Formats: sequence, structure tokens, C-alpha cells
Amino acid sequence: MTGNGRRNARSRSKPATEANDDDASLRNTKPNPKARKGRSRDHSSIQIFDVNLKVVLGLSVFAFLAIFFLIRHLVNPAEEALRPRVVTPFPAPKVMDLPQFQGEHRESLYWGTYRPHVYLGIRARTPRSLIAGLMWLGVKDGSYFMRHFCQDSDELSTYGWTHHNGRDFGHQVLVDQDMVLATSFLKSKVDGSGYGGDWAVRIDVQSEQSKWNEDIGRTAHIFFYMADEDGNALSLSRDILDIREDSLLASGSRMDVGDWQLHLKSMDNLEVHYSGFKTNHIHNLSDLVQGNLGAQARKFGWLKLSDTSDDSPNILVFQISARIPFKTDIVFVSGAGLQSSRVEERVSSLTGTLLTGQLKEKQREFDTKFEKSFNLADKLDSESVIVGKAAVGNMLGGIGYSFGQSTIALPRDPNLGGLDNVIKYWPAELYTAVPSRPFFPRGFLWDEGFHQLLIWRWDIHICLDIIGHWLDLMNVDGWIPREQILGAEALSKVPAEFVPQHSTNGNPPTLFLVLRDIVRSLKKNKFTAAESNEISSFLERAFVRLEAWFQWFNTTQSGKDTSSYYWHGRDSTTTRELNPKSLSSGLDDYPRASHPSEDERHLDLRCWMYLAADCMHSIAELFDKDNKPGKDYGTTAKLLSDFEILNQMHFDDAYGAYFDFGNHTEKVRLSWKDKKVGDNYATRELVREVLERPRLRLVPHVGYVSLFPFIWRLIPPGSWILEKQLDLISNHSILWTDYGLRSLAKTSSVYMKRNTEHDPPYWRGPIWMNINYMILSALHHYSKEDGPYRDRARATYDDLRGNLIRNVVRNYRQTGFLWEQYDQKKGKGKGARLFTGWTALVLLIMAEAYEES
Repeated sequence: MTGNGRRNARSRSKPATEANDDDASLRNTKPNPKARKGRSRDHSSIQIFDVNLKVVLGLSVFAFLAIFFLIRHLVNPAEEALRPRVVTPFPAPKVMDLPQFQGEHRESLYWGTYRPHVYLGIRARTPRSLIAGLMWLGVKDGSYFMRHFCQDSDELSTYGWTHHNGRDFGHQVLVDQDMVLATSFLKSKVDGSGYGGDWAVRIDVQSEQSKWNEDIGRTAHIFFYMADEDGNALSLSRDILDIREDSLLASGSRMDVGDWQLHLKSMDNLEVHYSGFKTNHIHNLSDLVQGNLGAQARKFGWLKLSDTSDDSPNILVFQISARIPFKTDIVFVSGAGLQSSRVEERVSSLTGTLLTGQLKEKQREFDTKFEKSFNLADKLDSESVIVGKAAVGNMLGGIGYSFGQSTIALPRDPNLGGLDNVIKYWPAELYTAVPSRPFFPRGFLWDEGFHQLLIWRWDIHICLDIIGHWLDLMNVDGWIPREQILGAEALSKVPAEFVPQHSTNGNPPTLFLVLRDIVRSLKKNKFTAAESNEISSFLERAFVRLEAWFQWFNTTQSGKDTSSYYWHGRDSTTTRELNPKSLSSGLDDYPRASHPSEDERHLDLRCWMYLAADCMHSIAELFDKDNKPGKDYGTTAKLLSDFEILNQMHFDDAYGAYFDFGNHTEKVRLSWKDKKVGDNYATRELVREVLERPRLRLVPHVGYVSLFPFIWRLIPPGSWILEKQLDLISNHSILWTDYGLRSLAKTSSVYMKRNTEHDPPYWRGPIWMNINYMILSALHHYSKEDGPYRDRARATYDDLRGNLIRNVVRNYRQTGFLWEQYDQKKGKGKGARLFTGWTALVLLIMAEAYEES
């Protein structure tokens, strides 16, 4: 997201909070019954009564249960009737309840770096988990600043995972001014381990090479914490301040992992301090630590935690201070209370030279799997390979787990006096890859399909797990909320006005993109027998949900004409937008008809519906479903791919291009108008001005949407219209640049124009990797099809592929990041940085791994 106040398809992160006194202090600190006796007749009476009592009690219990179930039977339907459909789960077995997602699979993925919004965060895939993480004090202009959450304001030179396998290993490098932190994560499951096994974190603190002589000996302060979201008390070690005598830092017990311990080991001279807190607000941990340090700084003039703790703390923070360079290993062992736990042996195996050896072996395994999966060695130089590894490493390292309830917007209620009318979704969990750790560290539906194009090629099991979680979020109508802001940590980073989700609005159904790819690969026997069986089981269970999803789109987003569709949710009453946004399309400010109406026909949604129908037809064929639904999908796909109908509805002969259709005029502009505020004060505002009456017509803006029929290969390889598409793509005055294809043609009337006073252009010129990848895939397809434009498609493909790779690699070398988008004039990365969502598709471009035909 770029620009102040920008309201695009992704919710903005909250800005950094204002400094409090403790922050200021931190910055200003330089561095058991007997039987009763009685008569015999009484005794007889008591015996008889005993028998009757048992009977009565038995009948009572039976009656109680009968009444309970009767009430439950009567009340539940009433509750169901009262529950709005929008928050009623889809009535089918959950995908994630499949046996393949239980047992060993579930346990193997239990622990992970599933907190992508922090620089290093570990948790388990359970709603209320033990969580761990890293903070440190960064130095800038002679003052200290706390680092914890990923945010651009920290101004780290670079950070991100250089290697991550998505399961049990990861390595990242973070450069903060002159300090370099390398963090490694490793999981281990051995005899004696509790559920999910053990894990270790190595933190290696160095000084940047250029500043080695200046910074050698400077003290660095890092903080490692454990917190229990269930509020269980954590116990401190008695010898915490002398880790050479005893490596134990903390311990505790939980239902899931049993008794656990946290150990710290290092060969360097470390100073350790601690603080314990009891609070339910774990997302405010940074403030708690800063407050403690600030109080210590004001009172004693030193940067040390207070070595005190609240009673029964559920959070323990350990400060580790040492002179640079230093290295420390932190180990979590589960099942520590078992007789066979061998804790000391397990700690030793995950520290020191033994840990070093395992980390090196894991890195070798990563490199071997990377080459086997993507085959880059003979295609590209070593610098490009490094970027490719960072792309998949950050994609996998950016996978997160969250639990909570989405907030759903309901129609406005005038009795609420203008307040939002919202309702909570059912509590749910989500395992998902995120677009960007600092900006968008949560699940986005249309991004996910692009993420999985990469992930399925690396680990099909993780891919299916993620898709299954998304499908289980479906409501009874077949709708899935497009953005998942689950749990207190996620909510704390998103402004309130961006949280509610609108059930009338969709999002491109990109999961069909990856599912069709997987189905086609399955039919070509590209998976092992075990993998194929799991994929088939998954698709069979998911089919009813996919049907509901398709039908939701096919009914709620359909247009007036047969086989037409339009994105709902555009504002037809706006007076501030140059062109009302279509946020649900994912393309935000890409120009549509100037005046939103039910007459609109959106070309991109029509093509997405073709993809969905074709994918559903392929899955139906896979299971030999000769019933009507299967035939319907094939018929629908055939209708939506009918070249003649497509051209009648969307093709403009004069332009040789495909367009949207709607109520449109080109004569719209933003103008400054004076606005009176009170009696004597006037201000100016930028408002929309329409200079001519709109009419129903094709909307003449060439850009990414124009190429969707080309992307989905709906144009016959011998058609002259294919040549026209190649003309549009390769024309420097329209879409072509030396860095990739721009999102909107230079000839468009809104090219690079602001949409409001506060909304700079987003999809009106800059280069986006996800659409460029799909265009490349189509070029690659047409370069292998017999026809008069085969050679030209090949040449265009080679040039575009080369431009995209060179530019992304160059930017990575210069900045250390992959970016959300790239400038169309100079190729410079812009928008969110460390955007390793769909920009990571550059790896598939390097590997020439495209959709199976």
C-alpha cells in the first residue's frame, strides 16, 4: 500500500504510535460415613428405601437427559433460525478433518515461525499457544529504539529469510544500522519429546564488515521471550543470572506439549536479566518491556531489565547483553517431565557444534531441494539464484497461523445513529502465506492463489493444508471473507475502519488457478502414488465447497446479460473519486465505467469465471462424475470461452483490444472546490466533476484487464486478434517497458492519475509481478502453438522474461528486498517492501514453470 490514507484492497497497517515517556527514557539513555444404629424395622425400611432411591435416581437421570436433549433439539433450530446466514458455517464436513491432515502431518507442522509480523516469532498451530519471539535495541543517531514488529520505520537495511523449508528449518539475516543479526530456527523430534518436538534458535550478532573496527566491543542488547496465551504461569529458573552454572531459563506445563523447559547456552560472556509479566494483552509486549527498561533507566541510569516478576507470570522476557560479536543458542524442550525425557542430552544436541552441524546439513538439503524443484543451475547466474532462494524462503518463512473471528459488516441500521452495524464470524483458524510481513502480515484470498502456484511445487502437503483452511472459512452461502484479520495481534495493527468485511463483495477466485494446475499435473502423473491419493481425497472432500463457491459468484456477481458478470461493491454516489474503485476485483483503482451500474460487464471477472468453470469441470472429470453438475461446468466453460460471444460483448475492432462495458464517459476530472466550514473559515477540497452525460459503451482503457482473454488462452492461435494483442504488449507507447508490462497504457486518460486527493495511482501504470507472470505463461503457450504468430510470441516472451528477471535482481542487489510493484519509468521498487507474496513468482519465471496445458 502506498500513499497516505489509501483505501485499497488491502487494509492499511496502523502507523507507529506516538512515543510515551518510557520510550523517551529509552531513547535518551545512551548506550470421609458410618452406618447409623437403629431398630430392625427401621433398618428394613432403610434397605427398602435404598433400593427405591437407586431406581428413583436412575429414572431422574434418564428424565433429565431426555428433557435436556428435547430442549436442545427445540432450541438449536431456533438459534440456527435466528443466526444470520452470513455467519452460518457451510453445512459439510470440514476439509481439515480429513485423515491426511491429522496424525504425523499435523504434529510435524505444530511448531513454526508462524508469527510473520515480528522479526522472529514462534508459535504452535493451536488457538491458544505458547509463543516466543525476539526483540532487540537498535541504535540510531546515538539513541536506542526497540525492534520487535516488522515495520519500515525501523529503517533496517535489509531483513528476510535467505533459506526456509516451511517445516523445520529457516535462516534469516537482519541488518540494523551497523549491527547484523543472523537468526536460525531448527525443529527436532526425538524419543522423549512431547507433542510437536523440540526447537532451537541460534542468534548470531555481528558488526557489519565496513564498521567492524568501530563497533568491535560495543554492547548489544537482545531480548528473548516466552508467553502463554492461555495465561498459564511460567516458572523462572533459580539460577537465571548465572547461565554458566545452569542453562535453564524457564519452565512450565501445558496440555499439548506436557512439561517444557527453555534453556540458554553460549560460549561467550553474556549478562542476563529478566522481567515477568501477567497480562492477557500479549500484543502489547513491546510496551511492557520498554516501560520496564525506561523505569530502570530513569531510576538507575542503566539499560537492564529489573530482575523482578509479577506473581504467576504468563510472560517472561530475558535480556541478553554482550559485547559484539557474540552468539547464543536458545532451546525449547517438550515432554520434560517424562522419565525418558533425557533433557540434558537433548539440549546438548541442539546447541553448540552439534547445532552448527545440523544447520549446515539443513541448508544443504534446502539447496538440493531448491535445484530439484526449480532447475535454475543451467539457466541463470548465481546472483539470480540467490534471489530465487530468497523468494521461496521468504514465501515459506512468511507462512503464519492465526485464530479469531472476522468482523462482518451488515446493512446500515438507522437506529444505530451512523455507527457501523457489524457481526462476528464464528471462531476460526487460518494457516496462510502472507503477502508482506511488515505491511500485510495476514491472509488475503486473492493473493493466496498466486502464493500456492509457488508453494505446491515445493511442498504439496503444505499447499493443500493452506487451501483447506481457506475453504473451511466458507459460510452457508458459499462466501469467503477476502481478508482475514484474526486475533488481537492482527487487530492491533489494522485501523478499525478497515476491519469489517462485506459479504456482497467477492475477490478473484485464484484458488482455482492453483487447483487446475494441480489437477492437470495429477493427470500427467507428476506426483508420487501417496501424494496422488492425498490430492484425490482432498479434491473429493473439497468439491462440495468449491461448488458452493462457484455458485456464489455465478449468482451474486452475474450481470444483466447471459455470461456477463460485474464486480459488486463500487460506489455509485461518490463525489471524490475520479473513477470509483473496484476493490473486490483486486485491481483497486484500475479504471472501469465512470458511472457504476448493473449494466456493467467486467471482462476480468468473466475470465475468472471461465477459469472456475473449467477447473470444476476438470475435477468432475477426474472422479468420473457424469451427473448434471459436472456437465453444467463443462457447458459453462464452453459458453464463457466462446470466441464469437466474447468478441461481441467485449472486443473493440477499432482499438484491436478487449474492454469492460458500462455507463461511461471519458470527460471526468478532479477539480479543486472551495468549501465553507463555519461562518468565516473556508477550505478547498478535490471533488469529481462530470462534464458530459455518460452512455452505455465499451470502456476504452487498455491495460491488464484488456489482456485477460489472452491470459486464459481464449484467442485461437491463428486469429488476427492474437496479433493485435501482441501489438499491444510490445508497443513502448502502450504497455511495454524495459522492466515489465505496465498495468495501464500510457494512452489511457487516467494513466498515472490520482483517484482522490489522498490516493496516488496504484494499478494505473506500475508493474505488477502476478499479472506479468500470467501474461508470460500465455506467451509461452502461444510460442508452442502452430500458427502465424508463434515466432513472435516466442521473441516477445524471451524479451519480457529477461526484463522482469533483470529488474527484480537489480533491485534486490541494491535494496535487499523484493517489492510490491515496480516503477514503469525506471524500474525502481515501490509500494511495500519485503513483499514476498506474488512478487516471489519471479522464481517461477526464472524456472519457466507455468500452468500445465
